[in-house]
Amino acid sequence: MSGSSQDVRLVPGEVDLATLRAIYQGNVTLSLDEGAREAIAQAQRTVETIVASGNVVYGINTGFGKLAQTQIPANRLADLQRNLVLSHSTGLGDLLPDNVTRLIVASKIVSLARGHSGVRMVLVDALLALFNAGIMPCIPAKGSVGASGDLAPLAHMSLMLLGEGQVRVQGEMISAVAGLAKVGLAPFVLGPKEGWRCLTARRCQQPWRCAACLKQKMCSQRA
Repeated sequence: MSGSSQDVRLVPGEVDLATLRAIYQGNVTLSLDEGAREAIAQAQRTVETIVASGNVVYGINTGFGKLAQTQIPANRLADLQRNLVLSHSTGLGDLLPDNVTRLIVASKIVSLARGHSGVRMVLVDALLALFNAGIMPCIPAKGSVGASGDLAPLAHMSLMLLGEGQVRVQGEMISAVAGLAKVGLAPFVLGPKEGWRCLTARRCQQPWRCAACLKQKMCSQRA
């Protein structure tokens, strides 16, 4: 981002239309409210305690869907989360434009920052760093179900954290590994629950509708 970019602090529960419009229009630098950081850390400690205890908890050390009663051994938990993301990366069609993608990434950051997801702070910081460097995930426009969340689109968003697939930088396609390297990061090994929480919630449908409303509003203002 350029030096003239607008600084936007994300506070979960307090993101208003003006903030969304700034993100949609671009040239913003995102940061996260400090209070949210403690909430994220506290939830992540809860997940660590569950894993250490050996208690069986859905989505942390079990399979998904029909495999919900299947306990996954501790040495396969990273594989579980990675495979969940890869298996849902099945979108089709043209890629979403950067302005919609910015809203999606920002929306997912805010969602994770509520402190209910159990992901590590380093994962949220990675999304912030990639956003602020103008590195956008490649998200196909078709493929969402919506009932359990925008699983396919958010899986494509999450691929860049794994160093899989490609990302866009000012319209240029580069590998996700190269995109991560631009902000000093290596591909992530996902921790317990992280893949699941990156995929869930309607963080594509809502930004898409928001983008449509913002576009309509800006058109009406020009009329």
